[in-house]
Amino acid sequence: MGVTPRRRALAAAAVLAVAALGLTACGDSKDKSSSGSEQITLNVDVFGNFGYEELYKQYMQEHPNIKIVERGTGSQLGDYTQQVTQRLAAGSGLGDVIAIEEGMSIDIMAKSSNFADLGQYGAKDLAGNFLDWKQKAVTTSDGKIIGLGTDVGGMAMCYRTDLFAKAGLPTNRDDVSKLWPTWDDYINVGKTFKSKVPDAGFIDAVTNTYNSILMQEAGNTTGYTYFDPQGNYVADSNPAVQKAWNTSVAILNAGLSAKLQAWTDQWNAGFKNAKFATIACPAWMTGYITTQNGDAGKGKWDIAKVPGNGGNWGGSWLGVPKQSKHQKEAAELAKFLTSPAGQIAAFKSKGNLPSSPQALDDPAVKAAVNEYFSNAPTGQIFGDGAKQLKPVYLGAKNVPVRTAVENALRTVEQGTRQADAAWAAAVADGKKAAA
Repeated sequence: MGVTPRRRALAAAAVLAVAALGLTACGDSKDKSSSGSEQITLNVDVFGNFGYEELYKQYMQEHPNIKIVERGTGSQLGDYTQQVTQRLAAGSGLGDVIAIEEGMSIDIMAKSSNFADLGQYGAKDLAGNFLDWKQKAVTTSDGKIIGLGTDVGGMAMCYRTDLFAKAGLPTNRDDVSKLWPTWDDYINVGKTFKSKVPDAGFIDAVTNTYNSILMQEAGNTTGYTYFDPQGNYVADSNPAVQKAWNTSVAILNAGLSAKLQAWTDQWNAGFKNAKFATIACPAWMTGYITTQNGDAGKGKWDIAKVPGNGGNWGGSWLGVPKQSKHQKEAAELAKFLTSPAGQIAAFKSKGNLPSSPQALDDPAVKAAVNEYFSNAPTGQIFGDGAKQLKPVYLGAKNVPVRTAVENALRTVEQGTRQADAAWAAAVADGKKAAA
């Protein structure tokens, strides 16, 4: 999933997906450890929403001795990351299966001795189920497999057709995409919008836009953000970071932000009350928009291309901590949830873009349209470039550094600091967080 909390549209569709795909759990359902009389509970720790509700029901039907409890649904990534770090250090408290977001992966790999080697539970035979870079990112130098891929982010721009119409802008997704081939063009469209609809922001929150630009720019240039692959803190010298910051400041200087802090109650209310017209939209964001806007928003949203050149923001893996008293059963559940069929079901449920080549090529994904988003061809929009996505190195302390930079940028958004002072604070606070 997905960087920030994730995520994701239309839970009822998962029922159809599971039924249509004839999902069966990985592993031998007659295995004594997974189908015996002993009743066990498997706790699954996540953030956002991974779209697993119907998959859990399917798995428990096939394994009547197993009860699955999902924990942390809807939680923010920063809080979730801190909790995982604390519980790893304490040696207890983690779920039997935990989500590992892309920004956490380097830190988790440095602590790989605390995780079960999923290769011992059949994961070595599943390498073809994941994009090559996705699998390599959680495989240690000595061949241990620490996680199994869930989704990748992809990148697009979601927009409100009702607000665009109010501003006299095109509403057709192809026409909208042509409005902003670059971020400078995007800013100019935003200025036009604000001149017609002054009571709504063009963007929701500067941090979401900033992260999209950063991940896009890093993927197309340096290949890293706040840390280089050697682990050096480079926020003040990486041109990708500087470009994302400067573009975000330009957006703020144009008065385009609704000034809503992402992942807060105020931000959630902003969806319902049409307080902004566009939002940087990785695949997983579509499910979040659907959840927050509810039935009243159906048909009022659509999806266009993101300014610039593609990009990826978000994506996760599932791992099994050695703290688990049921590592074998947990590994079997992780294999089931991340199988190609499981990823297709999650895509249909919450819009999470599969990291499985088989799932990406499946007609259920390629031909998928999202009724909520004006029948946008989400399979095509997000899926076409998924296999060409470039991984971005994020560093072991990516999450706390990102939080520090976002906090500094938010002071510009709220008008409490000038951009130069905020940048100096971002670099300094980021360096402290990196220590």
